[in-house]
Amino acid sequence: MRLFLSLTALAFALPAFAADAPKHPGYRVLAQDKGHVVLVGADGKIEWEVECKHNSHDIDLLPNGNLLLHTAPATVTEMTPKKEVVWKYEAKPKEGYKGRIEVHAFQRLADGNTLVAESGNKRIVEVNKDGKIVKEIALKVDRPDPHRDTRMVRKLDTGNYLVCHEGDGCVREYDATGKVVWEYKLDLGGRKASDGHGPEGHGTAVYGALRLANGNTVISGGNNNRVLEVNKDGKVVWSIDQKELPGITLAWVTTLHVLPNGNLIVGNCHAGPDNPQLFEVTRDKKVVWTFKDFKIFGNSLATAHVLDIKDVKR
Repeated sequence: MRLFLSLTALAFALPAFAADAPKHPGYRVLAQDKGHVVLVGADGKIEWEVECKHNSHDIDLLPNGNLLLHTAPATVTEMTPKKEVVWKYEAKPKEGYKGRIEVHAFQRLADGNTLVAESGNKRIVEVNKDGKIVKEIALKVDRPDPHRDTRMVRKLDTGNYLVCHEGDGCVREYDATGKVVWEYKLDLGGRKASDGHGPEGHGTAVYGALRLANGNTVISGGNNNRVLEVNKDGKVVWSIDQKELPGITLAWVTTLHVLPNGNLIVGNCHAGPDNPQLFEVTRDKKVVWTFKDFKIFGNSLATAHVLDIKDVKR
């Protein structure tokens, strides 16, 4: 047991910073792309990696040191730092449905169960450690598509669920019974819709949303090329437009972290090597940290867990 703990601590130890390090110390980044999951140190060196050929849409380093990974289209896997699989859940078609299933979001809950969003099945399930579904929430989906029913999903402290419906271009909040109690539909922001996964593409295919302490919701717009903060009445109270940040063009906006100081960490997927894959921005829109590594990762880095930030919301 002591040996395992020592190995875990070693595998995820913080790198030392030189005396002449930049003001922002940087972060370790856990992410998936180019056929593997990699934990990259703040010094840019690989600390841990494992093969993962599936283009992941969610990822998590758990408090116990294990990793929660998206290892196949409908599979969530918990793996130790020694690469031992200790838990796995594969979503199957529910009764009466014979189509494809995809998982795009999951979350380890405080009670030890795991929330999984099942596109195709149009539902959220909570699964226990034995792989048994202990709760099911049916989702409202106006444009059913097993690839686009959902993206990021998070259970709120209230017990409600915040669900991003990519195909519907809508963020919906469901209560514990599955009733929609709030929703926000994205618009095109005054631009015309256009095809493409890079900066040239524009639409309302929303990716992520987090509820702030003040009751507002911050949204990563996917191919909306924007970050939005909206209040409970659906009014945009803060935003970052596609070309508003110097030196950064937003493409498919994905990962979201809300830091205790109010800063946001944002994922910028499919934006090309001229742009960072992740960046941290202040509320007065100053970029204070960027991550760009097109050797370890590529142009499809959709999800990341930026580490070593206490009390971060993600």
